Amino acid sequence: MARMNGLMVVGAILVLAGILGFAIPVFTTQKTEEVARIGDLALQTTEDTSYSIPPLLSGGVLVLGLALIGAGVMQKR
Repeated sequence: MARMNGLMVVGAILVLAGILGFAIPVFTTQKTEEVARIGDLALQTTEDTSYSIPPLLSGGVLVLGLALIGAGVMQKR
């Protein structure tokens, strides 16, 4: 098996990120914060934040990754 150069590794990572962007276009994170503390009693709140990944961005990352893989293959020749 041929050894991969840096362009191909970065390209492969970008391709995977682009595919994940298409597969999971919306994801949510949670942040738990302590609101008040009275002795041993602590009141906490959890805030959900949703993020959406535009399909154009996912497609651009995918194409860029494929281009870097192609450049890595051409560089080996």
